[in-house]
Amino acid sequence: MSKSETAVVEIAGREVVVTNPAKTFFPRAGHTKLDLVRYYAAVAEGALRGIAGRPIVLKRYVDGAEGEPFFQKRAPEQRPDWVEVVELRFPSGRTAREVVVRDAAQLLWIVNLGCIDLNPHPVRADDLEHPDELRVDLDPGSGVAWADVRQVALLAGEVLREHGLRGWPKTSGSRGMHVNVRLERRWTFGQVRRAALALAREVERRAPDLASSKWWKEERHGVFLDYNQNAKDRTVASAWSVRPTPDARVSMPLEWDEVAGCDPAAFTLATAPARFAARGDAAAGIDAARGSLDALLALSAAQEAAGLGDAPWPPHYRKQADEPPRVAPSRRKAAGAAPRRRESARALVTVAKAAHREDALAGLERWKQRHPEASARLHEDDVLVDSMRGRSTTWTRIRVNLRHVPEGERPAAEPADPDYDPWSGSGRGRAGSRAPNTRSSS
Repeated sequence: MSKSETAVVEIAGREVVVTNPAKTFFPRAGHTKLDLVRYYAAVAEGALRGIAGRPIVLKRYVDGAEGEPFFQKRAPEQRPDWVEVVELRFPSGRTAREVVVRDAAQLLWIVNLGCIDLNPHPVRADDLEHPDELRVDLDPGSGVAWADVRQVALLAGEVLREHGLRGWPKTSGSRGMHVNVRLERRWTFGQVRRAALALAREVERRAPDLASSKWWKEERHGVFLDYNQNAKDRTVASAWSVRPTPDARVSMPLEWDEVAGCDPAAFTLATAPARFAARGDAAAGIDAARGSLDALLALSAAQEAAGLGDAPWPPHYRKQADEPPRVAPSRRKAAGAAPRRRESARALVTVAKAAHREDALAGLERWKQRHPEASARLHEDDVLVDSMRGRSTTWTRIRVNLRHVPEGERPAAEPADPDYDPWSGSGRGRAGSRAPNTRSSS
């Protein structure tokens, strides 16, 4: 590679080589790879606060924000000797040596690999079994207003304060919000998840029309509080992360008095550095605010005594002793129904599976055009847009719940359109089509 195809950034006492600096990473906004690197250099103090000392999953967008990313847990074999790694053991029993970032040079090194957003684990490298962060992930369903997301975030902050914890809110950089809570390192992943579930259920109890703690999408409405983001091996985009959106939106830390009026579109790669320079990091005090889970775990115990046991775990986790059946309610009902009622199993149908979200949404629109009568009966929460994970990339599945369509009027079963197979290993951008290589050029 010629020198003209590289740039060198001096930071944290080191020289970081940026390969293909002029490569366009955000076509619609016009930002290059070097723009992304310079952004992270400008906000490094804030970005490091969310990832420093933590193992991090490399989510690499080697073709830019509009390309298909792949997840790389294992640190590249070819790496500078000043890049630290730590070995993690996952619920599957497998292990991987993941990158640990501690300074701005290491941060820019992973950005050069094509990492647009930063996805750290909630543990520190010196203690991989005791999380020091509880993550409240607010995931709005289709059609949910941004005002509802903000309202649920404020309520989550209120419940946390009542239980002796301080939450640190931020926009997700996508459609939702996050509230991070710094913890003393005394609890296991299972206990942190249990506390997050108790929090989710309490928020839902107080605002049943706005919030949901239900794992199955067909049961949700409003804003889902994803308690399973606290299960071991789950990661969430950290504060100051740039997200792969057309406008290069940023996951922005906020003061609580900013939440009610915040506009996530105001925080981008282009605007966030000026805010950081003028106001600093709204989450600057998070590491000094370590709290106890005792009160939330007591709430969990009270909920269990009232009959609310564990809730479903993600599919690749080992079945837990007190976990309810890991089967969608509609399937459980269909399996237990009398033969004459088996038609009810058709209430939930898959209409599109695609490597890219926009292709799946286009398939949904075609389905609606083919079935206008059924489409007219759908409610906002009847359309389930799922981000699925393949071997190393994500893909999109769209399902439609026909519960509001009389059985006799439901469309006949038909193949998904498009009907993407994430395991086929063929097609550009599909899982398996690009090995998780360890080259640093992207």
